[in-house]
Amino acid sequence: MNDNIKQKHLDRAKDLFLSGYNCAQSVVGAYSDELAEIGVTTKSALRIASGFGGGIGRLRLTCGAVTGMVAVTGALYGYDDIADPNVKDNIYAMIQKLTAQFKELHGSLDCRELLSGIESDTSPKASPRTDEYYETRPCMHIVLSAVRIIDENIESQEDKT
Repeated sequence: MNDNIKQKHLDRAKDLFLSGYNCAQSVVGAYSDELAEIGVTTKSALRIASGFGGGIGRLRLTCGAVTGMVAVTGALYGYDDIADPNVKDNIYAMIQKLTAQFKELHGSLDCRELLSGIESDTSPKASPRTDEYYETRPCMHIVLSAVRIIDENIESQEDKT
């Protein structure tokens, strides 16, 4: 994967997040070109990822950037034919690698822990996207790191072929 494609992913993720999309949507939407190649439209990808923001529906569980990584990896490398018994093992190994890298970098996979010290609740009402919101939350940094982790792992998959 060349540096221009990596930068395009980062730029898209940042633009989506700053436009008001949640962390999961920003990560998934960054890969709209790759998803289109397998028949998933940008609109469909954003809709599918919409419920994963705020740590799954603002429950502050698994971080949306993490669930976005899982969704992108599953879309690009997942299986739909269970005839080969190794297919589940392969995707699970990839997901475990991605999440281990994320956890090593951020210390947790959980939205609540990643937002520790920042006022955040579990009401279904999304926080308004204000300058203060963007300044006080680590979410943008986390989204961009998730994109970098995906790209690093896409490169390692490409190296195997």
